[in-house]
Amino acid sequence: MARAATLEVADIIVVAIYFILVLAIGFLAMWKANRSTVSGYFLAGRSMNWAAIGASLFVSNIGSEHFIGLAGSGAASGFSVAAWEFNALLLLQLLGWMFIPVYILSGVYTMPEYLSRRYGGRRLKVYFAALSLILYIFTKLSVDLYAGALFIKESLGWNLYLSIILLITMTALLTVTGGLVAVIYTDTVQAFLMIAGALCLTIISLFKVGGLEGMMIKYMQATPNITAISQSFPNLTDPESCHLHLNPKPDALKILRGPRDPDLPWPGFLLGQTPASIWYWCTDQVIVQRVLAAKNIAHAKGSTLMAGFLKILPMFIIVIPGMISRILFADELACISPEHCMEVCESAAGCSNVAYPRLVMSVMPVGLRGLMMAVMIAALMSDLDSIFNSASTIFTLDIYKMLRKRVSPRELVIVGRLFVVFMVIISIAWVPVIIEMQGGQMFYYIQEVSDYLTPPIAALFLLGVLCHRCNETGAFWGGMVGFALGALRLVLAFVYREPHCDQPDERPSFIKDVHFMYVAAILFWVSALVTVVVSLCTPPPRREQIRTTTLWGLNKRKRLKQQGKAAEDTNTLKPLNQETLNGNCLLGKEKSEDQPNKLHGRGVRDGEEEEEGYFGGREVEGGRCLKVLEWFCGFHEKPSKAQVITVQEQEKIVDELLYEPPRARIILNTGLVVICSVGIFLFIYFSL
Repeated sequence: MARAATLEVADIIVVAIYFILVLAIGFLAMWKANRSTVSGYFLAGRSMNWAAIGASLFVSNIGSEHFIGLAGSGAASGFSVAAWEFNALLLLQLLGWMFIPVYILSGVYTMPEYLSRRYGGRRLKVYFAALSLILYIFTKLSVDLYAGALFIKESLGWNLYLSIILLITMTALLTVTGGLVAVIYTDTVQAFLMIAGALCLTIISLFKVGGLEGMMIKYMQATPNITAISQSFPNLTDPESCHLHLNPKPDALKILRGPRDPDLPWPGFLLGQTPASIWYWCTDQVIVQRVLAAKNIAHAKGSTLMAGFLKILPMFIIVIPGMISRILFADELACISPEHCMEVCESAAGCSNVAYPRLVMSVMPVGLRGLMMAVMIAALMSDLDSIFNSASTIFTLDIYKMLRKRVSPRELVIVGRLFVVFMVIISIAWVPVIIEMQGGQMFYYIQEVSDYLTPPIAALFLLGVLCHRCNETGAFWGGMVGFALGALRLVLAFVYREPHCDQPDERPSFIKDVHFMYVAAILFWVSALVTVVVSLCTPPPRREQIRTTTLWGLNKRKRLKQQGKAAEDTNTLKPLNQETLNGNCLLGKEKSEDQPNKLHGRGVRDGEEEEEGYFGGREVEGGRCLKVLEWFCGFHEKPSKAQVITVQEQEKIVDELLYEPPRARIILNTGLVVICSVGIFLFIYFSL
């Protein structure tokens, strides 16, 4: 067993400084940001630069489940789990160069809104919004809470419920008050903190095992001492069937492996996992919302490049430390039977998930241990604030606005904040369920949930952007067929759970022998095929549905601009929907025809701010406490007139957002070639 964790005064000081710093940044964002407009609260007013967004992208993805899950998988099976990180490196560039320009042109806040604008109707919008909220609350949130709770329990021995409630409440406070500006600012600080702390742990750990080369040699020899374990736990059974899982796998030092490998079959990863990852990196609200907050397309692309380079790090600062932890604690992490696992970590499924906290408490000195505690808190809070902010955006703009046709910007922002509070309550109520689940099984099934439910969504977005012939009927039936098949396979996976090593595997062969990545590939291609076939058998979409929502429409617009014919084309088109432009929704009360309308700043309508700081159009009256509450919630700016936007003004705003200076374009495209080359090289180098 690892030595008991102790929290020294220096550790407490480091953690306290971290909390004070994050709260100060969040309240600074409250002071500076315009949080009472929809664009200000949900898209940070489109004012963020590439560095802040790139850091936020990295931190939003690298949560506490990465420190626990990636390190645990590294301890159990070696390098293979790093494939997700290198894959993300490439898919982030797909987001920046293909998807984000279309999203900007279409003027959307949320991904369900894009589906609705691209295909028409409400069915796809409601389906995707509901599915996203389910995935956020019951998979992402549950994973983060479990991982954070596990680290706290292993390293500090704090009361589990009190710690989780404190972290959730603090994160929700920052998200509710500051909006996306606070989220991105705090993410930037947390990115630096995470990388610094994890690098310290990696360097110290590598010195203990003789460097990278020594780590690879010793990892392949990291097997538990069955004799010593049996003497320490004389009442344990020692089934022979579990001995197969005690030795590191022969291909543990490779990423992509054989077609029948239980961890990462390379055909399944390329054909099945990649579409599922496209859903996350190119269409998930948590990721896309940050990039949409960029000042313009150049900053958006720069942010994906920066995040791509940062995604190289997890292989070295998370996966490798997990492998080192197995070297140092082989008798615990490679437990010899379910009974032994229960004694070590209270999980019969396995103890690999405790690899990272055991390493932290073993090798980190006093003070740095507090730094790593702050890193884990940063990881947990970054993921939670991402989920809170993005889920509230989806609920507010895609569900609540559909239920209430006439709604003011003030009401939308309040509802978004109240939904964050609702998610906090659901999160706390979900904690007992998380604790009851077995950690070793949970991460495996969380990955399966995503691969069974998200490939059809990826197919709809890819076809929506790339194929202007696909229509709503085809997309709906393609999505429904894929969802039905995926949901059926998911139910069967939960019914026929993988048995422990001391039990016979009596699952049906189509469950036992077909890897979930192959199922994801089938779901993706079946959904795409059904969508295309049904679309070809039904009328094509209207021109206004594809003009601003497809790569075809974007390229045509560029050609017309180059030929000097854009104005002529614009005059033949209807104005954009009054509720959208440049990602900023005009969601206030209807304006009379004689009220002029215009934009100020970067796509923020005056009409959006009409009711800011006002109840029903009149200034708030009351004592000092009420005024402080109004400032705390963001309703303190003065009202302004609502004016109508001409088509030419709309085009000008979009042109500004999509404009890339020639020098910036050269630098960005060079960076694209470099990062893609690095990603492909890493895949090849670590797979040979």
